[in-house]
Amino acid sequence: MTDEPDSTPQKRSWLEKISQAFSSEPDTIDDLKEVLESAAGHGLIDSDTLKRLQGALAVSEMTVSDVMIPRGQMVSLSINSSFLELMQQVVESGHSRFPVHGDDKDEILGILLAKDLLRGVVVDNGPSDIHGLIRPVVLIPESKQLSVLLKDFRQSRNHMAIVIDEHGGVSGLITIEDVLEEIVGEITDEFDPDAAHPVKRGDDGNYWIDGSMTIRDLNRALDWALPDDEANTVAGLVIHEAQMIPTVGQVFSFHGFRFEVVTRENNR
Repeated sequence: MTDEPDSTPQKRSWLEKISQAFSSEPDTIDDLKEVLESAAGHGLIDSDTLKRLQGALAVSEMTVSDVMIPRGQMVSLSINSSFLELMQQVVESGHSRFPVHGDDKDEILGILLAKDLLRGVVVDNGPSDIHGLIRPVVLIPESKQLSVLLKDFRQSRNHMAIVIDEHGGVSGLITIEDVLEEIVGEITDEFDPDAAHPVKRGDDGNYWIDGSMTIRDLNRALDWALPDDEANTVAGLVIHEAQMIPTVGQVFSFHGFRFEVVTRENNR
């Protein structure tokens, strides 16, 4: 026996508050954030659970354009490539799903799974018609809510969608992994380059960051609070603040940080 008060009713009360807030209208999101932080402060939920719940809240407020892989970083395959060329691209990239385009890269014909290509090697000694291997493509607008997309992914069992801009052109792609990472944090595997260390710190205390890294990932990695309302990536933030395409060696200071452009490839 113990004289300490039973904390079960208190925990139940907090869980009821969290449940009610999750089922309420979007304008209670800020209230829910406060409830979660207070619950964590009282030791009723651990830090990992808090982060996952905060991630779920973030997803409820985000759209596809906030998370998608932009067109410039997409790895797509041409329907006109030979079987050997396709195999080489698939092996070198390490990805498992690929958009397949026609003569025009805005003409997405379907999605090719690496396992389907491999099956063609084992069964057919190389398929004679790549058209027969590609699967239907899902096209979605940039404005689609992430929470809705995640539900669609689960119901359709699709794991990739192509994002289309307001003019009908391809603006990027998004996978179910991209959405889940917003909830649980970075999901890495053996194919992710420098996955364990996306941010490198030099001996002088400066951080080396790829411009394509999202601001959200950077904030999570270093516990910073850089704004992401005007740009999704670090490069986008620098360009937005500088109002120009920076050149190598240029230095900018904003939001309490000093940014130096160390390398540049074309306009990236």
